[in-house]
Amino acid sequence: MDQYIGLIAAFLTTVSFIPQVIQVIRTKDTSGISLIMYSMFVVGVFLWAIHGIINRDGAVIIANCFTLVLSSTVLAYKIKYK
Repeated sequence: MDQYIGLIAAFLTTVSFIPQVIQVIRTKDTSGISLIMYSMFVVGVFLWAIHGIINRDGAVIIANCFTLVLSSTVLAYKIKYK
């Protein structure tokens, strides 16, 4: 049961980034996004992914690798269209 809760939580928190990524890609408007916050977030997600790899936790690895791609996309647009 614990694993299912983790998978559902990972799915929901990861998928929640998709609308933001789509909006940023379409509009290229990142004015409402904090560069410092997203930079810290991307590093944090990267570290969570490493943590998941070290501990062999599939839910943590998958969710954070996918979130890393999505949040890095937003961060890249923030830096490019600053």
